[in-house]
Parts: sequence; C-alpha cells; structure tokens
Amino acid sequence: MNIIIVGDGKVGYTLAENLSQEDHDVTIIDKDPEALRRAADQLDVMCVRGSGVSVKVLIEAGVRTTDLLIAATSSDEMNMVCALTGKKLGAQRTVARIRDPEYASELSLLRKELGLDMIINPEQSAAYEMARLLQFPSAMNIESFAKGRVELVELHIGPEDPIAGMKLKKVHARFNTPILIGAIERDGAVYIPDGESEIRVNDTIYVVGKTANAYTFCKAIGKCATRIRNVMVVGGGRVSYYLASQILNMGMKLKIVEIDRDRCQELNELLPNVLIIHGDGTSEDLLLSENMADMDAFVAMTGRDEDNLILALLAKRAGVQKTIAKVTRMNYSDIIRSLGIDSIVSPRLLTANHIIRYVRGLNNATGNSVEALYKIVGGQAEIVEFIINEDRWFLNIRLRHLNLIKGVLVATIVRQNEIIIPHGNDVMQIDDRVILVTRVHALSDLDDIVIPEGSKVEAP
Repeated sequence: MNIIIVGDGKVGYTLAENLSQEDHDVTIIDKDPEALRRAADQLDVMCVRGSGVSVKVLIEAGVRTTDLLIAATSSDEMNMVCALTGKKLGAQRTVARIRDPEYASELSLLRKELGLDMIINPEQSAAYEMARLLQFPSAMNIESFAKGRVELVELHIGPEDPIAGMKLKKVHARFNTPILIGAIERDGAVYIPDGESEIRVNDTIYVVGKTANAYTFCKAIGKCATRIRNVMVVGGGRVSYYLASQILNMGMKLKIVEIDRDRCQELNELLPNVLIIHGDGTSEDLLLSENMADMDAFVAMTGRDEDNLILALLAKRAGVQKTIAKVTRMNYSDIIRSLGIDSIVSPRLLTANHIIRYVRGLNNATGNSVEALYKIVGGQAEIVEFIINEDRWFLNIRLRHLNLIKGVLVATIVRQNEIIIPHGNDVMQIDDRVILVTRVHALSDLDDIVIPEGSKVEAP
C-alpha cells in the first residue's frame, strides 16, 4: 500500500518504522529537516519537507494515488485540516490523531463531517491500558480480544510461583482451567510452547482465555493480588486526565502530583473528586510526605522516560503493590523489562498496533479480516484475531489434520457465545473469531497459516 504520514514526531516515526517493515511504501511529510534526515537514514521511507496542510506538498508526496493518509502532527487542528484536504485531493482513506479532551465527546461527529476513516488518541489508549492493569494488578500487561470476551494476560514467573519448573502438560493437568499458555518469553526471546515446554523462574508467560477463566487461573497460581483502592499519579498531562476519568468510575481514590501550578488549577476544575497536589513529583521527600508508601498503586507519567522509570522503582522499593511507568522510547525494552517495574505502557506502541491492525484489514481481500493485533517482546511475536467472513477450504477440518506453518499456534476460537481453547479435534467454521499466537510477521489472512496438502509452500 502507498501510505503518507504527516508528522515525523515520536508517533509518526514509530508508525513509519512499523509500516515500512511490513513492505508498505511510506512517505513522511514534516517541516523539520533534522527529523526527516533521521528517518531517511534509519528507515526505508521517502521524505518530503513541508507542511502537511499545503496542497502543493501533499501532491508532491503523492496524495492523489495514496491508499492511506495518517495525520500525526502535534496539533489536533492541523491533523483535521490535513485529513480533510487529503481526502479532497484523492486519498482513499484518512486517519487523524486527535488528543484534546475537549474533542472527546465530539469524535463521532468529527469523523463523519471530516470524512475520517479512523481517529487515534495515543493518550486515551494508554489510559485505557493503565486502567485495565489497575483492575488486574498481577498482570504485567493485558490485551482484550473478541470484544472483551477473551484476554491475553502477561505474567512474570518468580521463584515462589507453584508453576515454576513445571511442564505445560502438568500445569494444565494440575489446575484444570480452560486457558492456553500461548507464548513464553525467556532471556529476551519468545517461544511458542508445546506440552513438553517447561516454565522457568524469570520467564514471562502469555495466558490466553476467557476473561473469567484467566482470572481463575491467576488466582489458582497465586497471582491475584488484593484490590487496588488508592492510586498516586505523578504528572498531570492528558494521560492522567483520561486515566482519572476512568478509575474514578472504578471506585478508586486518586491523587495527582503536578509541578505546573496553572495545570494544577485546570485539573482541579476538571476533576473535582481528585486530590491535586502542586509540587515536584520527582522529589522523594515530597512523595513520602504524601504517603506514597501507603498507596496500592503508583503511576509515573512525567514527560521524561528516565524520571518515570526511577520513580516507579522508588515506589516499588517503598512497598507499593502495583507500579506502572509511561515510556515513550522503547529502544532498550529488554533492559527496561528487567528493572522490576510491574508494567510499562507506551502510547506510541499502542497507536502503532491500532494502525497496523487497520492496515492489515485493508490489505486483506479474501474475507478473513484482522480484528485485533498485539505485538509482544519487541515485535518478535504477535497475537492476531481474525474473523472468518467467507467459506475457505480449510474450514470444518480437524486442526490436527491441517498442516500449519511453523511458528503459529491457534490459541482460541470464539463461536457465537462459546469460547473454545482448541485441541486437535476442534475445527474452524465460518463466522468464527480465531485468535493466533505467531512468530510469523505481517499475517493479514488465515490462508497464510495453512499449507495445502502436498504443497511445498514455506512459511512467509
């Protein structure tokens, strides 16, 4: 596909990086020559210098023949104008980043009036992710599939956990809960396990199953911590506002520490039920004086990744049950994950996942649409949800009789109200939602995972 990205900031660069790796023709538009130089040197993309709202610049970038235009500048208004202009000039589809809470209640109207095909809000997505982590504090990360009926729960295995040292077949026999351990991360690498695979101390496992069953399994292995009631957040930006709006509805108490006095006054008006504290959230003395050690959860959301990581570690040392750090740059993801912080949330990676899922859905011409997508372990593996919309030759054939390509595991089949953890005798049927764990990148169709009998086709 031909894709134009307007804005080469953190989100724009991440989108360009991921989309170019999936063999799309990507063009970046930005005014900053240094940002364009970095993109040209490190990515396989075309770069055009100029304003994304300029008709001349958009035409030069090839907007008349582009399949998708993504407006991801730092200005919501510029993104809306850019998307509208791109649509008028011939872009097949347009996506705009709109972040301001003032627009939150008007997104459906904006989408309709501007002809937008999709709206992305990295901060709101990050807040939603954090809220779910606070609901399920034992998880490092949680991702929902099948409209919330199936969850992927990421768990770290410590020496005290009863499943450490056990083979998967013994885990399933002992706990007898209909879940699937779909992937194991060990020493920075990811494995698609089988029944003989052993879970070791310091592994990260990815549990897939019905929401209630995933919770039951976590409880059975001692991974369900006490409920979160009191939360402290450092940093009063957009993510904090969106997060506050969600967790207040969950019955939690919240205090936000913000260094900017004007922003404190603004938050105090917007969030009357939240305690807003004016002060330097990077000061250990301030945090301790505000009873950080008595909090059930601590979320670090300043504008600096380094501060967020250090603050989360500080909270962990003080005995806080659940610590979350917002991280923009994931260049050192292996080191970050080894620090001992419970959860890391990256708004731009969440945005990249949403866009890639959307693009793969557009790429698909056979009727098996990509409904959800989640990358794990720095993109080494993916969990992808497909909906089978058309009859295919491999339907109603037992899975054990299908020749699946290496590195793919059928994790869950959702059939109407039934959640199936599949075995060899199960089959895929039309209208099923099929959730895969795969090390094969850029899957956009279920046809890609099944090798016809007698064929010598290799994994893509």
